[in-house]
Amino acid sequence: MGKIQRLAGETVLYGLGSILPRFLNFLLVRLHTNVFGPEEYGIITNLYAWVGVVNIVFIFGMETAYFRFASKTGNSEQRVFNLAQTVVIVISTILSVAFVLLAEPIGNTLEVSGRTDLVMWLVAIMFVDAIAAIPFARLRLQKKALRFAVGKLLNIGILVGLNVYFLKYAQGYEPNVSLVVLANLAANAFYLVFFAPMLLSWRPAYDKEISPAMYSYAYPIMVTGLAGMTNEMFSRIMLVKWLPEGFYGIHSEQYALGVFGACYKLSVLMNLTITAFRYAAEPFFFSNASDKNSPQLFARVNHYFLIVCCVILLAVSINLDILKYFLGNPAYWEGLHIVPILLLAYLFLGMYYNFSVWFKLTDRTYYGTLITVIGMIITIVANYFLIPIAGYEGSAVAALLCYFAMTVICYFLGQRYYPIPYNVGKILLYITVTLLFVYGTSAIEISNQVAATAFHMVVIFVFLILIYFAEGRQLRLKRA
Repeated sequence: MGKIQRLAGETVLYGLGSILPRFLNFLLVRLHTNVFGPEEYGIITNLYAWVGVVNIVFIFGMETAYFRFASKTGNSEQRVFNLAQTVVIVISTILSVAFVLLAEPIGNTLEVSGRTDLVMWLVAIMFVDAIAAIPFARLRLQKKALRFAVGKLLNIGILVGLNVYFLKYAQGYEPNVSLVVLANLAANAFYLVFFAPMLLSWRPAYDKEISPAMYSYAYPIMVTGLAGMTNEMFSRIMLVKWLPEGFYGIHSEQYALGVFGACYKLSVLMNLTITAFRYAAEPFFFSNASDKNSPQLFARVNHYFLIVCCVILLAVSINLDILKYFLGNPAYWEGLHIVPILLLAYLFLGMYYNFSVWFKLTDRTYYGTLITVIGMIITIVANYFLIPIAGYEGSAVAALLCYFAMTVICYFLGQRYYPIPYNVGKILLYITVTLLFVYGTSAIEISNQVAATAFHMVVIFVFLILIYFAEGRQLRLKRA
């Protein structure tokens, strides 16, 4: 159990250093949903969904390529930094100029007709994000975790502070979407100051041997990242396009997107847990790959990870009657029923990351690209058919279908190339029992909020007791 305990501790540390900024950003949901109605929040959701997808192309997989080539014996780290940063700056500059020239038609596509200023601000945000990506990767390579965390936290501190000021205290401004984007741009501009010495040390470079190798290495990573981000953001991008007019009565398609986007944010606790785990788990898997007992160890890691995710799924789902107040406007509450579906989708995504260890350890990473592209196809097709008949509920189900399919495919391929003794029976049992607890508890209506919350705490306690007895001695702290 010792190795798993160390992994858990590293997950917490990575969570504090890398995930805390994302959690602080999540807290803006309360402010935004309190100030903006669903229709305006739908605009914000749509804009940043597109930003998330396009950012992948701006960076072009060069973060990972930088790690790979800077770590190779004989390569100068400064030289590789210059090469990677050159690629990112060239691609980002070309795309940024193109987007600025096409700002008006892009604004029409993004449902912000006539707001070319918004398009230009978003382009600037993506440009700065891209040129800061390699410097942040350099801090990770140099193990400067504190400076990495300080940079991220200061950025999010500025972002939150400006949002609060613009939307709550600034005189003479009517709260609007433009102020949210402007706050983001100002916060990103901080990176130019934070990384000034590193950016000034950069020199444009090209190496006839290393540069083509970096392109070849980075391109599949960019494609995989693009497919993965499509899985994450596509439903938010296409909901407005594919939702039939009048589907939600008098409410517009943007209104529905706002409700969906806000409720999607409540699944962030599962997503943050998975992200923190990934930061710690990837080096853990590689460092233990040569151990003859590694398959059994990896199976146990997935087992305990699943238990944690099931507890989060239960705790969040049955306490939505309290968590709904985090969404400031009651208009958003109508979409709360999709949150358990999204939490379950993220649970499968987390297991996919665990199962994917086989293609990373056997150098068959092209399977990762293939599986992610299959997931992207499922996402697109499922949204196409489900949105017109089920609205944003269809988009939530599409996310679940995508991540479930990716998990199943990855599992069966992994058992062929790198067998790991995952206890599939127990996995299915835990998920089934958790869902029975979720929907069984939700079916019991208690009008008194204090009594309802107390009942939910008892349910969680009973669930934990059942886990304890189900696991027996394996949950006691022992050295692996």
